[in-house]
Amino acid sequence: MKLTKLFNDFFNSEKAGGLILVLATILSLCIANSPWQTAYTNCWQFSFAGHSVVHWINDGLMTIFFLLIGLELEREIYTGELSSFKNASLPVIAAVGGMIVPALIFLLFNTGGPGQPGAGIPMATDIAFAVGILSLLGSRVPASLKIFLTALAVIDDLGAIIVIAVFYTSTLSLVHLFLALGVFAVLLVLNRLKIQNPVPYLLGGIVMWYFMLQSGVHATLAGILLAFAIPFGNGDERSVSYRIQHFLHKPVAFFILPLFAMANTGISISSDWYAGLTQNLSVGIIAGLLTGKPLGIALFAYIGTAVKFCTLPSELKWKHIIGAGFLGGIGFTMSVFITLLAFTDAVITDTAKIAILIASCAAGIIGYLFLHFTLKKTTPGDTI
Repeated sequence: MKLTKLFNDFFNSEKAGGLILVLATILSLCIANSPWQTAYTNCWQFSFAGHSVVHWINDGLMTIFFLLIGLELEREIYTGELSSFKNASLPVIAAVGGMIVPALIFLLFNTGGPGQPGAGIPMATDIAFAVGILSLLGSRVPASLKIFLTALAVIDDLGAIIVIAVFYTSTLSLVHLFLALGVFAVLLVLNRLKIQNPVPYLLGGIVMWYFMLQSGVHATLAGILLAFAIPFGNGDERSVSYRIQHFLHKPVAFFILPLFAMANTGISISSDWYAGLTQNLSVGIIAGLLTGKPLGIALFAYIGTAVKFCTLPSELKWKHIIGAGFLGGIGFTMSVFITLLAFTDAVITDTAKIAILIASCAAGIIGYLFLHFTLKKTTPGDTI
């Protein structure tokens, strides 16, 4: 199966970005538990233009990350793995299972309790980490598995945005929301008029982001909307979509996501940190990511193929889907992102973050080892 240059660029940027994310997280944890802890924490709370630095990162820079995700999703829909129903149905139904089952497992432990708002936490997949772990397996990874995992993670992130917009909007200003949607409508008109200059779209995106921020709906939704307003054309290197997506790869992978990790994983770990792992919140997160993700992804994919809704590519075996399911359990960035929206109590937030880090590390290790031995033993006629 031939992979496009832009897909390879996207895959490689996420691969390198995964390593940078690991280093950024380790550095953040080290500083947060050193004599510089107070200064480190305070630097992220420094106020600029009415908002803290961490707020600008989470609501501002992360919008650019979702713009990149939206552009990749658009490309997959128009010319990639999602361009036909036959190809799209498998990662779509797998992603749906990978969101529903973890959320149900989480609610099994947290319904009616203080952790209930965190049901969206184990639904997420960190695309950079997941792709980064898969890339460590080298040339043994079939192209179809790369595409499946990337499409799965992109759809998962889109699902996370929908969950954020629907369930994590505490206050809603209809006036600002309609203004944001009005700007989006204007950008769609520019698209229909075949305006190819990227400047009007980017300026309009900033205005839409501002109104979305004021509306109470999480501002990062503006990134996804902007992606689908930007002209795709025929998707070649001259198209506006291609140029913006190509430009964003490295800033997102090497600056925005590591900065997000630095700002949000500076957890001061107490001597009894492990006590929180027995709380329903932690159990729900760990069980959701480690069990719910692979179970939901594999189960829904299997049911989809059993009822002829989708087909399994010839290169893939069911054990590869299970391995990809474990990698889907690496929630990290997106899970932390949703945690910050779900809880305001610092103790609960830190407890959730520790559970996310543990579950994501375990999912990455299990997924890597599972695929390492699976891919090594795979032969053309192999079956489950």
